[in-house]
Amino acid sequence: MKILIVGNKGQLGQDLMAQAQLRGWDTTGADLPECDITHAASVRQTLAAGDFDSVINAAAYTAVDAAESNPDLAFAVNRDGVAVLALACRDANLPLIHVSTDYVFDGLTTTPYLPSDPIGPQGVYGRSKAEGEAVLQQHWHRHAIVRTSWLFGLHGPNFVKTMLRLAGERETLRIVDDQWGCPTYAGDLASALLDIAAYFRHHSDGWGTYHFCNRTATTWYDFTRRILALAAGYDQFTVKEIMPITTSEYPLPAPRPAYSVLDCGSLEERFGIVRRSWEPALVDMLKKYYK
Repeated sequence: MKILIVGNKGQLGQDLMAQAQLRGWDTTGADLPECDITHAASVRQTLAAGDFDSVINAAAYTAVDAAESNPDLAFAVNRDGVAVLALACRDANLPLIHVSTDYVFDGLTTTPYLPSDPIGPQGVYGRSKAEGEAVLQQHWHRHAIVRTSWLFGLHGPNFVKTMLRLAGERETLRIVDDQWGCPTYAGDLASALLDIAAYFRHHSDGWGTYHFCNRTATTWYDFTRRILALAAGYDQFTVKEIMPITTSEYPLPAPRPAYSVLDCGSLEERFGIVRRSWEPALVDMLKKYYK
């Protein structure tokens, strides 16, 4: 299996590279500055350099709050860059697996979102990702869009690492307790994406939109409590109190979905992927993080 991972230097991209190499795959990474998905010539040159079986796009503009004041950049990467990749993969007849987000939903429901449910992004980041999905669907049918949520892992900035840092700096943490979602370990998402790529090497069906997250819905407050309880076996923290607060008590530039639990049944059924709960995934992440 020969695979191209676009955005290989990011949080998810690094796990994709490591896991693909452990599978013995011929793995190529592409990222800035050598490969810029907003420039067609750059992408086509990258694709021409290898006889790939599949492409996974883990490149994205993910600064949710900064996107509100930098919409042009967010749309350039998350929409226009996806269009460039889609057209290049179409011309090369390569399957494209693209990572999207729970932020395409408005968060106003109370039941897990199906991939087929109507979208309603509330902020610039969500709109840019939704439009990225749309251009991929428009330009190239041999694709899988995989939406995920609350990503955490060993690489790059993420919520778990932020909580570990703040718990060592502050005596009180005020954490939102009225937003519901499913934390997703980047290592588990990477494994699922590679399984999908392997499926497409031998099958000509299954194109479309899917969801992947770890099992069990929680709030940011309860997630934080569990992070610090598990990390206490490795570290000593300054924090003495974790206070639950409402979204309105912690205003941010970009709106967040109040409920963004994703239904992953179609992905499990199509690709035979078995998801685990986020808690054992968090245990694995912390072991590696403190090691």
